[in-house]
Amino acid sequence: MDAAITMKDAGLLILGIGLIILVFYAIYLVRHLSVTAKSVNKILADAEEISEIAVRRSKDMDKLIGNASESVGGLADILKGNQSTIAALTSIVNALSSLKNLIRDGKKKEGKQG
Repeated sequence: MDAAITMKDAGLLILGIGLIILVFYAIYLVRHLSVTAKSVNKILADAEEISEIAVRRSKDMDKLIGNASESVGGLADILKGNQSTIAALTSIVNALSSLKNLIRDGKKKEGKQG
């Protein structure tokens, strides 16, 4: 008995083998894609946490700058003679107290994180 392979049969055989290889490659790709997606999710979570820390620090700095601005304004008013010395000293003490509290809170937060 003679078995002859035509060009059509050979083409279909090559196409079928290529399709099987493509399916295995797709499975391999999806497996590695899931590992990559988990890594990206971890990186994004870390970035979100860092962003939250940056927002908190910037708000703290904004308060600090506001207090320092009030103190400098109080000193300027003293120099102009528009405010009493006791009120100016009170505003300076308040600004220094808030600065001390911000520094102490920052050290506590860093101790908890580190």
